[in-house]
Amino acid sequence: MTKLRCIAIDDEPFALDMLADDIRKVPFLDLIDQFSSPLEAYDRLQQNNVDLLFLDIQMPTLTGIQFLRTLTQPPMVILTTAYEQYALEGYDLDVVDYLLKPIPFERFMKAVTKARELFRLRQPALQTNESTPPVADTPEPQRTFFFIFSEYREIRIFHDEVLYVEGLKDYVKIFTTQQPRPLLSRLTLKAIEAKLPADRFCRVHKSFIVALDKISSFQRTNLYIGRQEIPVGSSYADEFIRRYGA
Repeated sequence: MTKLRCIAIDDEPFALDMLADDIRKVPFLDLIDQFSSPLEAYDRLQQNNVDLLFLDIQMPTLTGIQFLRTLTQPPMVILTTAYEQYALEGYDLDVVDYLLKPIPFERFMKAVTKARELFRLRQPALQTNESTPPVADTPEPQRTFFFIFSEYREIRIFHDEVLYVEGLKDYVKIFTTQQPRPLLSRLTLKAIEAKLPADRFCRVHKSFIVALDKISSFQRTNLYIGRQEIPVGSSYADEFIRRYGA
């Protein structure tokens, strides 16, 4: 059984010991370290060998949320706090869950089970049936995907299902072949662009990214994906025509 490698951060010794004890009770969790300050944990997190971080919010010098914003590639995070008012801000940071102290063990199990399921989703190899013999034929190319946080959950989206993305300040609307309505996520257009393969998607406007293979027709100032008209910005037109023509 694959275990999730965990670290816990809390400036209250008693709360940290209680949290560590709960982690040790769960067979699929492995507590690899614990810290009383987020700054002490920084180097450990930079090693990218942590799957799940239990992070207290209310700490001196640097709060848990402030610390989380400094991490460029954070692991999965479960926030712990005695204050309810931080819940919404925590979800904006795509955390797995938010636990209110004192934490009932039943509620703790619900949060870590959610983390385990999310971990499995992000590890396609774990989803294969080991008892199934290998197929001799040439395998089909594996579909690629990415995750967004929307409607308080992590959603997997396959790249080949994306039609186009529209940016709305701090949010994006992702239009796909599988959903009648777009998925809304708190991301910038630049952040979602980093999740899309550069050879299959193109920024055509300050507010739009399109899937090149989904374009029905185009002119220099606009293009169509099905019946949807999308503007092509003047500063993006040459690059779009070069790449689409290629």
